[in-house]
Amino acid sequence: MERIRFCCTIFTLLVISICNAQSVEISGKVIVDDDEIEGIHVINKTASKFTITKENGAFKIPVKLNDTLLFSAIKYKPKEVVVGIDIIKSKILNVYLTELVNELDEVVVGKILTGNLLSDIENSDAKREINFYDLGIPGYTGKPLTQSERRYNEAVTGGGIVPLNPILNYLSGRTKKLKNQMKIERLNDCLERIKSNLSVTFFEYNELDEDKRAEFFYYCLEDEEFSTICQIKNDIRTLEFLQSKLESYKINLQLKKD
Repeated sequence: MERIRFCCTIFTLLVISICNAQSVEISGKVIVDDDEIEGIHVINKTASKFTITKENGAFKIPVKLNDTLLFSAIKYKPKEVVVGIDIIKSKILNVYLTELVNELDEVVVGKILTGNLLSDIENSDAKREINFYDLGIPGYTGKPLTQSERRYNEAVTGGGIVPLNPILNYLSGRTKKLKNQMKIERLNDCLERIKSNLSVTFFEYNELDEDKRAEFFYYCLEDEEFSTICQIKNDIRTLEFLQSKLESYKINLQLKKD
């Protein structure tokens, strides 16, 4: 009997040792209020690996025994899960998140609001400005143009049999200049979105002095690949890009010191 126990103990230790040494890919789902949800960040804090959930809440990520997984999103309470032997064996993990609720100490009610937008506007004290619909004329209903976009549109449009305005702007180089200015604006807007959405997560697992972070982001902006990153709009690809640029940025800092 003792020999059997000894063998079982040795076998268990071997299994644990193998699990600790080898990485396995687990599959899982993130569920909120009985619904599967996409766009949740899944971060392996121990191995510095990350992914995001798909439309059905599904995700896959490599783990080892005792790795810590962090599940986070803006609207939900962050949750950490330590990878145990059961998860390693089954290679399956379902995680339930709870929504963040901001509680107010006091609520002052004035006009009664029903939740119906048209009804609530009429019931509020807000006065609507007269628009082109009221005057019976056509108007632009898309995304408001920036100043550079308006100038570019003016530069490339014109009337008449032979539109002189676009031709003159093209020959003078003004059209090209305005186009480059629009590109710079879009890249700067993209940079601000990345800083706002991913900065906290990125620097939680990548060390860099706060006074160097602004310079680091503009260092990323100068890379030709940054434009592609902005077009893809994929958090995982963006984080991978930032990580690769951080390594080269730190090397440049070290060279300056030397």
